[in-house]
Amino acid sequence: MITIGLTGGIGCGKSAAAAILAELGAVLIDADRVGHEVYEPGKPCWDALVGAFGSDILAADQTIDRKRLGARVFSDPLALKRLNALVQPRIADEINERIRYLRSRGTEAPIVVEAAVLIEAGWQWLVDEIWVITSSHERAVDRVVATRGLSREEVERRIANQISETERTRDADCVIRNDGTLAGLRAEIEHCWRERVARTKSVSEA
Repeated sequence: MITIGLTGGIGCGKSAAAAILAELGAVLIDADRVGHEVYEPGKPCWDALVGAFGSDILAADQTIDRKRLGARVFSDPLALKRLNALVQPRIADEINERIRYLRSRGTEAPIVVEAAVLIEAGWQWLVDEIWVITSSHERAVDRVVATRGLSREEVERRIANQISETERTRDADCVIRNDGTLAGLRAEIEHCWRERVARTKSVSEA
């Protein structure tokens, strides 16, 4: 019953990796999606964010406009630090509750927590292993520009606010390079799956 933390910098291909892991039988928890949920109007996190950053971060329907909030905090290190202090503990608690719920319901499949800020937020305690997806700087920037509608300048600013690849991979159990094709990424992930997940299962059943 292994829980894997899947992480990597912006544009590395975490979502594609998570989809492959789901095909292999893992149960996914997307930290970004959890973040969306804790931001919902009426939740304590919504109140905290509006109190900290003002009503101009709200969309017309009163939800948090994440793009507007992101543009603000990624240009101001102090604002980003304040945002993280408000939301990261709440997201971690919610993820932990979901893991506990799944295990209490008898889920024996590997659980994969996809979280870009796993290392930065200190969420290692949530997982048994850390798998890191890496990519070259240019490939990462190109992916984000093509898929998220951000300018290269905005992407570069977000990358500058991330920890280095050396820091991210220091304690990794698997490092998976994603500069090639989807088939190549799948082969790398399947290798880690055989080496880490299948072997762990065999030991636990012995």
